[in-house]
Parts: sequence; C-alpha cells; structure tokens
Amino acid sequence: MKQLFALLALLTLFAGQGNARDLASNPNNLVEAAQKAANTLDQATASLVRAETASDRVRALTQSIRSIEHALALVRQGLREMAMETAAIDAHLTRQEDEIGRLLGVLHSIDKDAVYSSLIHPSGPLATARAGMMLSDIVPALQNRVTALQRELEDQNALIAFQTEIRDALKLGLGEVQHARTALARALADRKDLPRRFTEDPSKTEILLTAADSLDAFADGVAIIAADEVPGSLPYIGNRKGALPFPVAGRIIRQFNETDAAGIVRPGLVVATASQAIVTTPTAATIRYRGPLLDYGQVSIIEPQIGVLIIVAGMETVYGNIGEVLPAGSPIGIMGGQSQSFEKIIEQTVIGNGSERPETLYIEVRNDNIPQDPLLWFGQGKDLKK
Repeated sequence: MKQLFALLALLTLFAGQGNARDLASNPNNLVEAAQKAANTLDQATASLVRAETASDRVRALTQSIRSIEHALALVRQGLREMAMETAAIDAHLTRQEDEIGRLLGVLHSIDKDAVYSSLIHPSGPLATARAGMMLSDIVPALQNRVTALQRELEDQNALIAFQTEIRDALKLGLGEVQHARTALARALADRKDLPRRFTEDPSKTEILLTAADSLDAFADGVAIIAADEVPGSLPYIGNRKGALPFPVAGRIIRQFNETDAAGIVRPGLVVATASQAIVTTPTAATIRYRGPLLDYGQVSIIEPQIGVLIIVAGMETVYGNIGEVLPAGSPIGIMGGQSQSFEKIIEQTVIGNGSERPETLYIEVRNDNIPQDPLLWFGQGKDLKK
C-alpha cells in the first residue's frame, strides 16, 4: 500500500507543475485530496497493526478500502487528464508538421559561417547593414521556435513516461483493494462483540415481506420485526444534520423526487458507484432490516435514532445482523459487478470506452416515515451532484 501512495504522491507533484502537465481542472484540490487519502490510509494501516479484536480489524479494513478506492479514483483521474494532454500535444504537433519540416530545413541550411558571410552584401555597406538587421531578427526567432518545440516534446515525453508509473500504481491498488475486501469478509465473519438492541422475529419478518407492496409500506411496518427490544435510543444526531458523511463514493445521477426515464418519482437519491464499492454507515445505527426487498436488490435499513431511518438499496451483499448496533463508519454492504481487469480500466479511462461507475445505489432518509431530501443530512453529498 505504501508503494501505491508513493506513486500517488508523484501524481500530485506532477499535477502541481501546471502548463502542459496540469492533470486536473484544479491541481491544488487534487493534491489536497491525495494527501488526505494517504494520511487516512496510513492511520488505517497503523490501526490494523494494533487491532486485537475482529471489530478493530473491521474498522481498520473498512477505512483502508475507502482510502484505496479514493486513491484509485485519483489515479484514474490523473490517467484521463494525461491522456487528454498527450492527445492535445500530438494534435498540435501534427497540425504544425509542415512548419516544423520547413524550420528544420532552414536551420540545417544556416550555419555560423554562412551567417557571417551573408552580412557582406555586394550592393555595399547600407545593404550589408540591412541584411544584418534582418538576420539579427530571424535567427533569434528561429531559436525561440526551436525552444518552444523542444519544450512541447519534453512535455509529451514526460507525460508518456509518467503514465507508465501511474499505471503501475493503478495495478498495485487494484490488488490491494481485493486483498482488503477478502480480509474484511473474514473479519466480519469473526466479529461477535456488537451490542444488540433487539432480536429478530423471523415469522414477522416473513409476514411483512409478503404483505408490503412498496418500500414505503415496508418502512412503515419495519418496527414489528423487533422482539425483546431494549428501551432507549442511540445519541441524538439532529445537531449533525447536514454534516453526516456520505455512505458510498460515487456521483448522484438522480435527485430527491426527480422523475426517472420511466416516469417514476422516488423520494431518494440514485448514486452511480464503481463495481464492488463499499457502503458504510454515516453514524452509529441499529440495523432494522437487511436482506432482499421487492425489486430493490439487497437492502439495509438502519436507524441512527428513534424515528429516523436511512434506507440503502441496491447492494449485492449486505453485512451485519438485524438488531445489531453498528459503530459509525461500519460496512453495511458491497456493490455488485465484477472486479474490472487492469486492461479494462485502462481502456475505459484512457480511451473513454464504458462507464467507471456502472452500479447504482438508492438512498432514502425518513423522519417519522416521511421522506426527506438526503442532502439535508449528508454534508458531502453536495460535492457528488451531477
């Protein structure tokens, strides 16, 4: 993992150089994001070393996966920007191919002795002076043009060389994130120390699943699943409204109450994510339900405080058990899709073929079973808009 972030650091330094090497619309933001991701991964790695329980390992591995996912997104962004810049330089040089050929011919025909001999004009001293003035203008202009072309070629060569290093970072990161996901699955299987607020009544869960014909109806009746529920609630989170971390890395492709292509209006957000992206709790919460639901795929319904439900739908795998209380930042699921090969990602990123975020996650927030715009709760969501 340290090799991955060493290469990521090179990417941020390269981005900060500007001009032809400007790898993002705002290099300072890229540098800051990369440094933050690197620091987060360092902390997670240190926590993993110190981890003594399965819960500690789950926390550290989850943090590592989120950091690597963020780093890989930065690497892909760098590759995309470098490919665009290299193509722009290629196109510019191609457009000037004839001019470059003529320039090289002129430079080849002019040498130092020829310049001095040409100053002796047969028409006399005045004509000689005029010829000297013309050459004094032409030669520096030719030299300036050669210098400019040389810089363009150096930029192009530097971009091509650096792409190789960034591709190495991408390949390394893909391997690291797969190892971390495998280790996380083992740690989750070993975790036995989470507190429980209630136990699930399987028969009532089955009745609710059979009777509910909509997500709204299911959410309204989800409380009947609980048996032997412990009184009380988790700490109040109303004072953190608007500042909760977003559950997944991605981009919002449909807003709250926005009509989709089929004319359906849903009171939640649709977020495009990468394949196998990890989904986490924005705050400590009780699992009210997890499993398949209607046509939403695998669903997790968590309750951060009494009366507030966060519904996350569309995952391939869900984690945890109904009734358990999860700490903030705990994994609640993994998105579907296959792990993309290095070659496929390069094709998508550099050539522009295919989508980097082929999976979609649906997120609702309900207060007393009334849907609210999730962006009122998630502070980072404002940065994920289309």
